[in-house]
Amino acid sequence: MNTAEQTLFLIKTRGPQTAQQLAALLNLTSMGARKQLEAWQEKGMLTYEDVADKPGRPSRRWLLTEAGHARFPDRHAELTVQLIDQVRSLFGDAGLEKLIASREAASESEYRRHLATSRTLPERVQALVQARSAEGYMAEIATQSDGSLLLVENHCPICAAARQCQKFCRSELDLFQRVLGPDCSVGRVEHMLEGARRCVYVIKQI
Repeated sequence: MNTAEQTLFLIKTRGPQTAQQLAALLNLTSMGARKQLEAWQEKGMLTYEDVADKPGRPSRRWLLTEAGHARFPDRHAELTVQLIDQVRSLFGDAGLEKLIASREAASESEYRRHLATSRTLPERVQALVQARSAEGYMAEIATQSDGSLLLVENHCPICAAARQCQKFCRSELDLFQRVLGPDCSVGRVEHMLEGARRCVYVIKQI
């Protein structure tokens, strides 16, 4: 991945960044980072907002535009939406429920295979993160100060489908709970469909 692509990737996975923050992450000068940012801005991939988060001059934070987000995998969004509409038209809501249940069952089988050798909760979450990343969710794991775990998904490759039928998202939350086991609780604390830049699940040992 070249420096230009790394710039977009870091903003996608870390959220809005200043030129100084990106310079440190990319091992560039501040001027070098600004050149990368301005080049993507000219292409319509980035925009910025000036945030007065401390006394003095506002800090300029760069973020992805809709076109910038669209550079990442979306699993043929338009076709997916059309297929959902056709299933609903031909088979009704009951048919769509069967489609979602079938997808959920296939995902559950695959995730259980990934988690088969994982014993502790952190190991299980890490295995699930790897499985989700392979599907294009750009997932990662983080630990909070209280010991709970965060499953962070920086991208949603089926976002168009989820907007068309939000049951896809509801089924994923239940699915995570089942594959991670009864010794933990799973809740969603950030959701792209509600305006967040990513989806975040908090996982606590019971």
